[in-house]
Amino acid sequence: MELGFEFWTFIVRWLHVASGIMWIGILWYLNFVQTPTMPKVPDELKPAIPKHMMPVTLWYFRWAALSTLVFGLILAWMNGYLVEALALGLMDNVAKHSAIGFGMWFGIIMAFNVWFIIWPNQQKVIGLVEASDEEKPKAARTAALASRTNTMLSIPMLYAMVGAQNIF
Repeated sequence: MELGFEFWTFIVRWLHVASGIMWIGILWYLNFVQTPTMPKVPDELKPAIPKHMMPVTLWYFRWAALSTLVFGLILAWMNGYLVEALALGLMDNVAKHSAIGFGMWFGIIMAFNVWFIIWPNQQKVIGLVEASDEEKPKAARTAALASRTNTMLSIPMLYAMVGAQNIF
């Protein structure tokens, strides 16, 4: 059995989807479950969350974001529409490239937020980076706003990605 182009595009697509499920799953867990539940957690249990839970959660979160982005870009390159999609279909007037391109740009913005806004600020909040008592609430607010922005962007991103697969 020869492992040809179809096999490798299948593998890369599967890795892209699996990474994306992990990334968006953690994003939605953080925004729809953990954040609203935190005020109800007994005070004696709260220290365990930033000390034990958040470093692990954020490790998977940021690497799932990066792997989703990388596998998605590789997949677009393998299928020959990377540049056209990044140009939002304006180079070739192909609706599928426009749709997937919008999804790609939402994903790129979201991955940027994860690595360059959420993660640096969360490091201050959970104590991996030194921060003053005045800096920590500001860092938490900035990370939370970027995370909520990503949650809102995830909906049109998913719509564009799935919708593009149905355009012929």
